[in-house]
Amino acid sequence: MGLPLLLLLIGTVTRCSAGPLPHDNPDNVRLAERYLHRFYGLPAGLRGRKASLDAFQDKIKEMQEFFKLEVTGNLDENTLDVMQQPRCGVPDVGEYNHFPRKLKWQNTNITFRIVNYTPDLKKSDVDRAIRNALNVWADVTPLTFKKLNEGIADIMISFGSKEHGDYNPFDGPNGLLAHAYPPGPGIGGDTHFDEDEHWTKDSTYNLFIVAAHELGHALGMSHSSDPGALMYPVYSYGEGFPLAEDDIEGIQELYGPNPNHRKVKPKPDAPQKCDPMLSFDAVTELRGETIIFKDRFYWRIHPQFVEPEQTLIKNTWPSLPNKVDAAYENPEKDQVFIFSGIRMWALNGYTLVDGYPKYIHKLGLPKSVRKIDAAVHIRDTGKTLLFTDEEYWSYDEASGSMDTGYPRSIETDFPGMGDEVDAAAFHYGYLYFFHEHVQYEYSYNSRKVIRVLRANSIFNC
Repeated sequence: MGLPLLLLLIGTVTRCSAGPLPHDNPDNVRLAERYLHRFYGLPAGLRGRKASLDAFQDKIKEMQEFFKLEVTGNLDENTLDVMQQPRCGVPDVGEYNHFPRKLKWQNTNITFRIVNYTPDLKKSDVDRAIRNALNVWADVTPLTFKKLNEGIADIMISFGSKEHGDYNPFDGPNGLLAHAYPPGPGIGGDTHFDEDEHWTKDSTYNLFIVAAHELGHALGMSHSSDPGALMYPVYSYGEGFPLAEDDIEGIQELYGPNPNHRKVKPKPDAPQKCDPMLSFDAVTELRGETIIFKDRFYWRIHPQFVEPEQTLIKNTWPSLPNKVDAAYENPEKDQVFIFSGIRMWALNGYTLVDGYPKYIHKLGLPKSVRKIDAAVHIRDTGKTLLFTDEEYWSYDEASGSMDTGYPRSIETDFPGMGDEVDAAAFHYGYLYFFHEHVQYEYSYNSRKVIRVLRANSIFNC
């Protein structure tokens, strides 16, 4: 039985035997109603009517489509999980974007003023975070920003909590982090941060990242449904230049490119699971789920979910690198091992194991090996195969040492496979090798390729 069919059957059986869903919980329904009212325009005061249920389900579908979830109209676990994540307070739908009204500043010299400061950071750190956030947008447009110390600026920046003067209250710690208004007179462009959050220069909640997002709104940008974009509504921490291609295209549609042609390296957009040329960086199991890494993202295939869930690696594991080279699960130890460059991490479920990262050479690899391309644990033998360039090694988990006689040739020992592997998985006697956009189903017992598939057939594409 092939891997895609196996996953599909497991998912079907599990869904048939699933217990009560989140929509059975009145607290979850109230949370969803508030969320959909704030971000998707769900009318208030319709409780008890059939029209209310229809509107509720329509808005759930709208939200599920925006976040690229399975569109069911039901308040399922995936949908509820997104609703509970910390995020921007600006709606995801409506006329608040550069389509169709093209709300924008009419000149390229924009003023800003920081009205008050959070006690969480030094005043100089706040000034630097705001200036750097504005520079992110200036780097890719003709916009310039001048700071005012008094009077009315185009963009008035302030910190406040709960009801803070704009009849658009914050909700206390977590939840809504900040909001901003589109370009225009009066409150237009104003940017507010929730003082009930703890603002930091680190991962949670990083003032620079949130400010860059909110100031995008203050310049006329809407939310993006690309989870790799800065303008994605859910908070995530990352390092490096924060704009993705999607962000750059949106802001340049409003203001044009930077005439000085400043070079920036945008973050890659989120990979599309049904792209026929899609390749994978790593594949592993994690307590019955399948985890597939690609660029800064991973997909999670869960037996109870019809659609794979795509998430930024840093959202789940802030201490992991943005790029994963290889990964495998050792179910006997209940650990997943992640490789990137010459370092490796161990996870117990979704928790980083103490003492990691370690150097991959601790496994017994020579110093000449600088990265592992793919890894897979063979439960039947207790061995873990580590693929590097055109060779592979066999690691004995019981003794914690490399087997003698390695490395060996991939092409010789796995005929029909070629000589390079990007990712690998093992299920019920079959190895699944991924290279570029192709997946090889390989019988471990008969030592031959059974069939060749597209890599993303695992997603039922």
